[in-house]
Amino acid sequence: MSLSDLLTEQRVACASHTTSKKRALELLSGLLVMDVEGLGQNEVFDSLFERERLGGTGLGQGVALPHGRLEGLDRAVCAFLRLNRGIDYDAPDRQPVDLICGLLVPKASTSEHLEILATLAEMFSDRAFCDRLRAAADRRELFRLLTGWQADDGFAEGRAAGP
Repeated sequence: MSLSDLLTEQRVACASHTTSKKRALELLSGLLVMDVEGLGQNEVFDSLFERERLGGTGLGQGVALPHGRLEGLDRAVCAFLRLNRGIDYDAPDRQPVDLICGLLVPKASTSEHLEILATLAEMFSDRAFCDRLRAAADRRELFRLLTGWQADDGFAEGRAAGP
């Protein structure tokens, strides 16, 4: 799976400032509705927030993966938010979260939902990859890194570049 199937550059934000999990989910909801017809920001926020109440989506190492399922959505969509400063997110390692990848899938897409979550969890468990995301200069570079990652071998392009 490639994030290029789920993510657009418009749904990537960097250098965002927020001080709470709720506000981060609001910002993420705003990104998730970009270029998706018929999807409301409040509906997305409610879905993400409800999922958080069932159990936190912090993965550890500064990463969170909030996700939800919605009626009327015809395809999976993803958004990415990099914060200026980590926030309390109730992560299992109690570390502040500064990388947040949001996922929405159609209500009926249970197996697709789980497959995408597994791939995203693998992607964000790669510490070197997360370091590159944190060091990215701008939204375009973040988008390139996110869509260039491959499950089999890490980055599809630029593997030898950088630390």
